Amino acid sequence: MGRLAFVIAGIALGAAACGVPASGDDFGDIRIGLSVSTMANPYFVQFRDGAEAAAQRFGAKLTVADAQNDATRQATQIHGFTAQRVKAVIINPVDSRALGPEVRAASLAGIPVIAADRAINGTAVTQTLASDNVAGGKFGAQELARQLGGKGDVVVLRGTAGTSASRDRSKGFTQGIAGYPKIKVVAAPRADFDRAKGLTVMTGLLRSHPGLAGVFAENDEMALGAIQALGPKAGTHVKVVGFDGTPDGIKAVRAGTMAATVTQQPRLIGWHAVQDAIKAAEGQPVAKTVAVPVKLATKENAHQFWTF
Repeated sequence: MGRLAFVIAGIALGAAACGVPASGDDFGDIRIGLSVSTMANPYFVQFRDGAEAAAQRFGAKLTVADAQNDATRQATQIHGFTAQRVKAVIINPVDSRALGPEVRAASLAGIPVIAADRAINGTAVTQTLASDNVAGGKFGAQELARQLGGKGDVVVLRGTAGTSASRDRSKGFTQGIAGYPKIKVVAAPRADFDRAKGLTVMTGLLRSHPGLAGVFAENDEMALGAIQALGPKAGTHVKVVGFDGTPDGIKAVRAGTMAATVTQQPRLIGWHAVQDAIKAAEGQPVAKTVAVPVKLATKENAHQFWTF
């Protein structure tokens, strides 16, 4: 077994997520650049925390940059990492289609590139590591249909255009809801994965579609904005299903205002991205694609999920 081969056991991951390092090899000479789409979203804070915990665990030097949902800013960050000759780059893309030149430049410089949580389209990367978003979209559709008794008008709050996460979750939801002919999707506007935009968009939808029975939001932030717009209708007259399993999302599920959320494992994604970035930097083979499983959190099992 190579010195980097190990199993990410639950105990080790839990310790890492809390920032508790374990003993291990020192890879202090391995510098990794990480560009995160936005640190304004709690989900990506957890993702960063997992990445930092893994870097601490293995002694790698991780530089984290916040792209602030700006594809141009992110391109500049990737260019900077390449100029600094880091040993590997991890990208959580703002726009899955916008980073081709920067990724190709890094690859030509011999720097492995890992796309984390979202795919990068139009150019080859060393690895794509993300949740199974299509499966998650199907889970969300099926759970919403179950809680609606298989009928009613629903809306979908879509994420940022150009992101693989939005595309794949939408695809999965469409596939899943197709099995319920008495459920009608009456609108599917974008709210850009943002809570404030979710509130604004949902407020408008309630005026144009007052008889709504359900909402599927492609992340918890938009779901929480929708819940704010719905007020006392949330969880009673209107069922809301989110996606991510953020602490605030899980709390809303426990409270009953959110019917369910498709939970990802952002800390695990961040941890795994750094783990494989180190492997790739060392010249070891890594899987071309890694699909991290998703789970469904409902009021019945929400106590099993972290809320810190």
